[in-house]
Amino acid sequence: MDNAGNRPDGAGVFITFEGGEGAGKTTHIRFLAKALEGLGYSVLMLREPGGTELGEALRALVLDPAYGPVSPRCEMLIYEAARAQLVDEVIKPALVAGKIVLCDRFTDSTEAYQGFGRGIDREQVRTANAFAADGLVPHATLLLRCEGAAEGLVRATHHGSADRLEQAGLDFHQRVELGFGQMCRESDGRIRVIDTSGPKSLTAAQVFSALVDVVPALADSALFDEDYFSVLDVKAHG
Repeated sequence: MDNAGNRPDGAGVFITFEGGEGAGKTTHIRFLAKALEGLGYSVLMLREPGGTELGEALRALVLDPAYGPVSPRCEMLIYEAARAQLVDEVIKPALVAGKIVLCDRFTDSTEAYQGFGRGIDREQVRTANAFAADGLVPHATLLLRCEGAAEGLVRATHHGSADRLEQAGLDFHQRVELGFGQMCRESDGRIRVIDTSGPKSLTAAQVFSALVDVVPALADSALFDEDYFSVLDVKAHG
């Protein structure tokens, strides 16, 4: 799918990674970035909320359980504020410069978590998303799906204490998971599902294959063969 009209000048490529808690986005973003850099691309890895000084401060604020219950509308607007700063300060300039931008979460997460999860009207979420992103739409979005919301939460929290979203409960995360699935079915091909239930090497191969239309060099089977991906199976899941 060609979304060149949504690029500041048609030069860069904007790829987002979505999914529930513990889906392994970090592992596969880093692995993809290393491969792209090896091909000679300039790559920028980002996360939401975050990626700017203001965004990281807002991230710490909105995810800290110490602040207690947060209004769903307040929560959504904090994410949108961080996004607006990230788009203007980092993403759009990077795309103008011809970089490949890999972002851990973007507008789809807000629709899934605050729309389906918190119950905010989806049209209101989409309007806020479009305003904060200034109309920017990813050229491709990979939806990483693990065994289920419960398994994902176990993965996400086994390293230490859970953040406020991770503490939201299984029912909430199941709504988020169902929301991602519905959004994928409604999409025009931008959102591509990646099954993470098997070995990480197979997941990575799916990631590369799913992005061939936006980064054709990833189709090089001589370079990206089974041995290339197998290194992931001896590393911890991210």
